Amino acid sequence: MTINVGEKIPDVTLMKLTEKGPVPVKTADLFHGRKVVVFALPGAFTPTCSNQHLPGFIQKADEIKAKGVDEIVCLSVNDAFVMGAWGKAQGAGDKVTMLGDGNGELTKKLGLDFDGSGFGMGTRSLRYSMLVDDGVVKSLNKEPNPGEAKVSGAENILTQI
Repeated sequence: MTINVGEKIPDVTLMKLTEKGPVPVKTADLFHGRKVVVFALPGAFTPTCSNQHLPGFIQKADEIKAKGVDEIVCLSVNDAFVMGAWGKAQGAGDKVTMLGDGNGELTKKLGLDFDGSGFGMGTRSLRYSMLVDDGVVKSLNKEPNPGEAKVSGAENILTQI
């Protein structure tokens, strides 16, 4: 079942690549007392994700944070090394935090996973964005067309903050 507006984000551990290697990031810590924009996508280095979704959030990061958002998180069912390399290649810097949900644990608990095995991708995340305030989902934008990043894009989330 898909998470709904008003529900709390499950407590799981994600991974972030740092200069010292991968470090765990607990969702309870990430969201506690903070306003966070999360956007998720099927995979790092894939066309729509690389050409539309992530670049939009990098470009709009200052505007999003100016509205009181503490952090912008890009989430994918990839490992921390892939997410780190992709963030570096895209110039995410300190504008967008790249987190890996390597086993898809959070993605599955949110009910926002899909079976991409027909494309050789295994279990992946649907394309979406959400505003989370102190661990509670305030808005959720599932993309109806996986080849687009409009409903789940930075422009749309700006109207919801």
